[in-house]
Amino acid sequence: MSNVLKDLKDYKVFHYFEEICAIPHGSGNVKALSDYCVAFAKERKLEVFQDEAFNVIIKKPASAGMEASPAVILQGHLDMVCEKNADVDFDFEKDGLRLAIDGDEIHAQGTTLGGDDGIAVAISLAILDDDRLAHPALEVLFTTEEETGMDGAQALDCANLSAKYMINLDSEEEGVITVGCAGGLKSQAAFPVDNMAFEGIEYELCISGLLGGHSGAEIHLGRANANKLMGRLLFALRKEMAFGLIEVNGGAKDNAIARDASASVVIPEDMCALAQQLIESAADDIKNEYRVVDKDICISFTPKGPYNDGVLTFATAEKIIYMLFNSPYGVQTMSADLPGLVESSLNLGIVSTGMDEITMTWAVRSSVKSLKWLINDRLEYMTELLGGEYTWHGDYPEWAYAPKSRLRTLAVDIYEQMFGKKPVVSTIHAGLECGLFAEKMPGEDMISIGPDMKDIHTPGERLSISSTKRTYDYVCRILADFR
Repeated sequence: MSNVLKDLKDYKVFHYFEEICAIPHGSGNVKALSDYCVAFAKERKLEVFQDEAFNVIIKKPASAGMEASPAVILQGHLDMVCEKNADVDFDFEKDGLRLAIDGDEIHAQGTTLGGDDGIAVAISLAILDDDRLAHPALEVLFTTEEETGMDGAQALDCANLSAKYMINLDSEEEGVITVGCAGGLKSQAAFPVDNMAFEGIEYELCISGLLGGHSGAEIHLGRANANKLMGRLLFALRKEMAFGLIEVNGGAKDNAIARDASASVVIPEDMCALAQQLIESAADDIKNEYRVVDKDICISFTPKGPYNDGVLTFATAEKIIYMLFNSPYGVQTMSADLPGLVESSLNLGIVSTGMDEITMTWAVRSSVKSLKWLINDRLEYMTELLGGEYTWHGDYPEWAYAPKSRLRTLAVDIYEQMFGKKPVVSTIHAGLECGLFAEKMPGEDMISIGPDMKDIHTPGERLSISSTKRTYDYVCRILADFR
């Protein structure tokens, strides 16, 4: 372990966060971190359960004098989104994160930090490890594969959970108490690949430098999506000439706004000057349109040399360009009930060219169930009309606002007492596992809170040190006063 956070030893939460960061724990690779949590519990002789999905439940009895208080669940997820800068040599399957401190912020060098949701796990472990704290009986729940469809929460058997109150620690803004969220699903369109011979000059079309971000929490900011920009650029070429498309790829995660994309194209030799002009003109338009919200967009169109080999047939390329250019993206509707809240959206997170097919993957979100399925139907209709195969999975429900909540009332009161101002109580467009828990455990009284984080799901992710300290103290105070 690097021990970068050693000077923050007054708060054990940072010790556990650094230990978590030293263990590779991207989605689909969480067993080691799950086992670490089990070992943590066994070393302290705490009751612990681990299921086949590697979800972990740790139970700790109430502190002296709080035996009559209702039990509380502390909850977070073990997996993180794995994104890195293109020039960074890093293996998320094997390497621990390279932590660094910049002023009040912790970040990882060239990669995502996994503060979403490693800090939730660290806060929970620090609380479990402190026998001086006053608290009711605790049931600490760590789920898996939240970032790829909430599969851990889907698989969870709630029989080992009895508490009727839950503090989810998966929020990213201090002073905001989240009390509702959108539902969602993951979908994919697959188009079979047919090839033909084509001759010309090969070019590499690359889009980079985009901010990206969380496809739920930051979709309303109007940032560019590299996959959608690629569709626009390819369409600009298609309007003026017949060209060959070898492959197109972009994005890494369905729930992260695509930051980069690339395409290999073959331009007829007598059309190269025109192609260069078309791309430069479209690039100028794009940079101007996004000059405020995504000012560092970089678009390059680089010749690679003569080419005389296979490309996608014109019919196949037409389908791909049509889908990239015309499929809906971003905010679809805004809430009429809660002004300023995104109601429904979708994100084209991944485009990938394989040997036999080209796939496109979306994250669909909505706080209104019917709109989620409307978006899904629209994508399915477009895909099947073009001869592709459409599938979806990972459907998770929305978390509806509860008019009455004992936990919410207490959390608001304590925040005002501790910080001298009212917290924001709101619902969010991002998905939280609370929707699934509300469905699995009807009547569960839940809130979601967390410290300040910036640019999650990107290599620019930052976690505020001072905010983490305040959030830890805030959680401890809620538990102490929950009588």
